[in-house]
Amino acid sequence: MSAPAPSAVLELLKPITWFAPMWAFGCGLVSSGAPLAERWPLVVAGVLLAGPLVCATSQAANDWFDRHVDAINEPNRPIPSGRIPGRWGLWIALIWTALSAALGAALGPAVFAAAVVGLALAWAYSAPPLRLKRNGWWGNAAVGLCYEGLPWFTGAAVVSAVAPDMRVVTLALLYSAGAHGIMTLNDFKAIEGDRALGVRSLPVQLGPERAARLACWVMALAQVGVIAALIWWGASLHAAIVGALLLAQIALMARFLTDPRGKAAWYNATGTTLYVLGMLAAAFALAGGAGT
Repeated sequence: MSAPAPSAVLELLKPITWFAPMWAFGCGLVSSGAPLAERWPLVVAGVLLAGPLVCATSQAANDWFDRHVDAINEPNRPIPSGRIPGRWGLWIALIWTALSAALGAALGPAVFAAAVVGLALAWAYSAPPLRLKRNGWWGNAAVGLCYEGLPWFTGAAVVSAVAPDMRVVTLALLYSAGAHGIMTLNDFKAIEGDRALGVRSLPVQLGPERAARLACWVMALAQVGVIAALIWWGASLHAAIVGALLLAQIALMARFLTDPRGKAAWYNATGTTLYVLGMLAAAFALAGGAGT
């Protein structure tokens, strides 16, 4: 059996999805407050770990175990279309898992631990017997942690060689919780296929309207928690910036809720952008010594 073309492998690994964990990793770097100029090899290695390795592993594993769902929802994806033949999709996921673990180990114990947790959640999300994605409550929580919390933790750890303090962990967990709502937005495009194959995403379980309202509440309340933490730590200016971004999101949410299925992708591109800008503002608060 011939090997797949590099272009098909790259499509399987979905580079567009790497942005979220790489951004969160960058926020972790900023929040550490550490000078980065002399640590650029670690920064580059960490970016590779967060995006092209761990995140790409999760995409390859998901496409392999979702190949029957994709045959309905996205038949042109590399595996159902036959451009990645046989069991190549599984082998790519396994190879990327090994590469991710090896690089994580090279970057220190804290980074290795975060990488192992991320990889375990990536496989648990897609693979039997757990297959967390069968239930939107569990699956979205796993992805939110992998895409936001763990990369943030990793970014702070990779340049300090120790586990980050509780301020970093608090913000990472809050933004991971909010990312549960972002993951719900991603599920709107696959309602028919998920329903047909028994994948109980939140839009399937709750219906599009209720799922959309839940996603908005989850994203907003997580940011309210961030604002409260920043105020408590004395970073009022940064709290105001996050608050202003949240108000702009609420205005966009009102439009999204008028047509959740039709506007889910639109809100994902607009409201989520404001959400991640707030992440960076919060990271700069920690870099400036908030709460110390």
